[in-house]
Parts: sequence; C-alpha cells; structure tokens
Amino acid sequence: MNKINIGLLGYGIVGSGVIKMLGSRRAYFREKYGVVFEVKAICDLRFKDKRPLIPGMKTRLTTDASEIIQAEDIDVVVELIGGLHPAKEFVEAALDQGKHVITANKALIAHFGQALFERAQKNQRSIYFETSVLAGVPVIRPISEGLAGNTFNAIYGIVNGTCNFILSEMTRNHLSFADALQLAQKNGFAEADPTLDISGGDSAHKLAVLTALAFGKFLPVKQIYTEGITDISYDDIDHAESLGLVIKLLTIAKKSGGDLEARVHPTLIPKDHPLALINGVYNAVYLDADPLGKVLISGEGAGQMAAASGVVSDLVNLATRSADRPLLCNLFDDDNTLKYRTIDAIESKFYIRFMAMDQPGVLSKITGILGRHQIGINSVAQKAHNKAQAVPVIMLTDYTTEKSLRVALTQIRQLSVIKSKPVAIRMEKLQ
Repeated sequence: MNKINIGLLGYGIVGSGVIKMLGSRRAYFREKYGVVFEVKAICDLRFKDKRPLIPGMKTRLTTDASEIIQAEDIDVVVELIGGLHPAKEFVEAALDQGKHVITANKALIAHFGQALFERAQKNQRSIYFETSVLAGVPVIRPISEGLAGNTFNAIYGIVNGTCNFILSEMTRNHLSFADALQLAQKNGFAEADPTLDISGGDSAHKLAVLTALAFGKFLPVKQIYTEGITDISYDDIDHAESLGLVIKLLTIAKKSGGDLEARVHPTLIPKDHPLALINGVYNAVYLDADPLGKVLISGEGAGQMAAASGVVSDLVNLATRSADRPLLCNLFDDDNTLKYRTIDAIESKFYIRFMAMDQPGVLSKITGILGRHQIGINSVAQKAHNKAQAVPVIMLTDYTTEKSLRVALTQIRQLSVIKSKPVAIRMEKLQ
C-alpha cells in the first residue's frame, strides 16, 4: 500500500473541495489504486479567525506556510492560494525541500513555468498542474503524454467559463452584455470584480500554458495579444447569426508560415463548427495534431468539485508513477527556432460595425478610407432604423493585416458622421 502525505496551502473553495473528495473516496483510492492519501497539514491565513473542523482526518492547521514546506512528514505540497506572490516563493521552497508540487495556479505556470520546471528537474521532483487550464477536464496530460507522438499545427480554445456563459446568454436570451454579466454574477459564474475574465486576461494565462506544452514556446503573457468581450453587443450577435456565425472568445495558437501566432479575442466562427456548440460554463480545446488530426476536449471548466477533481487526479498520478521519472509536461527547453508573429502582421477577415448618422455620402466616406488602406469589402448591410438616431452599418472585409485595419478605423472614428468607436471582430477560418 502506497501512502502519500499531503500539505495543503489554501483552504478556500477549491482546497475545501479537495479535502471533501479525499475524505469521501478513501476506500475507492485504496481499493483501485492501492494508495492512501493523508492530509497532514493545511495552511490558510483565515485560520487566525476561524479554525474549521475537518472530520475523519488528523490534520494540523497553521497560518505559517513554512511549517508545511519544511515538514519532514509531507511528500507533496498542494498550492491553491493563487496569484504570483508568495505562491512562486512557496513552490520554489517546496521543490528545494525535496517535495513534489501540485498547483491549480495558471498565472504561476504562465509567468514562471519554465524556471519552475527547470528547478523541479534540478531537485528531481515534478510539478503537476492539470487543473490550471480546464479545471477537472484533462488537457495537460492529453497534450503532453496522450499525443506525445504528434506535432501540433493549431490550438483553438474556449477556456473561460465566465465569458462563454455571458456570450451564450446574450445569444440565447437576447441579453445585453451588462445584463448577461449580472446574471453570471448572480449564478456564481463571475467574480464580484470580473475584470480578469472579461478582459481576456485569464484566457491569456491559459493560452501561455498551452503554447508551452504544444509548441515548446514559452511566451511572456504580456506578449500575447489579448482582447476581451466588453465591446460586444447583442446587435453583433444578431448580425452574426444572420450570417450563419457565432461569436466566441477564442484562445488561438497556431503555426503560420514558420511563425507562431498566439492571441485571445472575440472571434466569429461558423455555427456548424464543434466549438460553436460549446455553451454556458463549458470549456473546450480543439487541437489540430499531426498525424492524428482534429481532437476536441470539452467539459465543465469551473466550479469547486470540477477543480478539486483535477487536483485529485494529479495526486493519483503522483502516487502511481515512478518517482524518478520526470513529467513530460515539465520540459523547459524553449524552441528558439519558432518566431512569434505580432498581431500587427496577422491577416484576417473582419466583421466591422459602425454607428453612423443616416446621411448621404456616409458609406462612400467609410469605404474611401478603407480603400486607401487596400482593405477590400465583401459585403455591406444596414437594418431598418429610426432616422433620428445613429444606425448600425455592418461590413465584412476581405483579408487584411491587423495594422492596416487599425489605422483605417482610427481615421474613420474621426469622421463627424461616426458616433461611437467602431467594433471589429476577427473571422477565423478554423482548421
């Protein structure tokens, strides 16, 4: 019988879910995997005010992380405090003390993964982080181990449940962005301060992790072009539907002409594509692998027990593998031959919405500026409207560079007949 002694840093929603799952499935783990998990100690600053009773476990409670990191009776440190600091320092110290680490911290892996993996190898230990991208839905091990014989051409992901819920509700129930966000908060799918989610920042962290795994390229998070969903209106969703398209916040990493693209932004995709069917708080990663082909991994990517399930799967993986065999997902060599293509150089088709005064010559002014920047127009649409107000004008462009479009939109915004910032949404031809 294998016994794994655990030290837990962070007893919040996910941490308490891990304890709940370990407690309720002790017999299952013992009988199926021949392993006993013992939570020796838990650290949380909130224990200063309230010390919870954890039934069925003889567990030390502390507010000092060093008591866990330095404890001789602990084999693995589970980091669930989140953020960059002091999480980074705690993980470094745990590795230096000869302990394995399990973390759900996507920001930590995105910003410091390369250095932490190198440190882990130096100490002959491993970092497990299955929960960092899709919570309990497995994607780290499928990419690094299950598809180990494949190379990757592209990864497309819907990796933020908050944004996907908001866009789904806007689509299904004709809600405004503000109303859909309020509903997400009411249902516990969005934080009181949802900025990291709706700005695309959370998705960018996850994309950095996926890019390192699939392409061997450790990109600084700040280098990844990131755009959120705050400018999307129901009008855009309605127009998209009439074109047979849906809007999703996509993470995109793909090889293009020998370069690597990595970006996060709202994207128009065909309604019949598998990713278009991922709704609510569900997440998905769509892989284009060689030679296997297209692979879709999907499931509920948020929630206490979903995240706890991912952490516990890492514990089982640790308990059932050879201790001296490093994880494939802990490789830290960077592919210096793969160059990053900046957003300015990327070519896309675009959906553009202008709010313009209903006056003669407006379209010619707009198309004139677009034409001077070599931006072709594939179609123009304008719905019924009240002439007393600014009206939406919808244009679909041909392929153009991001830089050309942005310069043109800046000039168009300065026209007196344009009454608000134009909205531009990229149209992605999914592989």
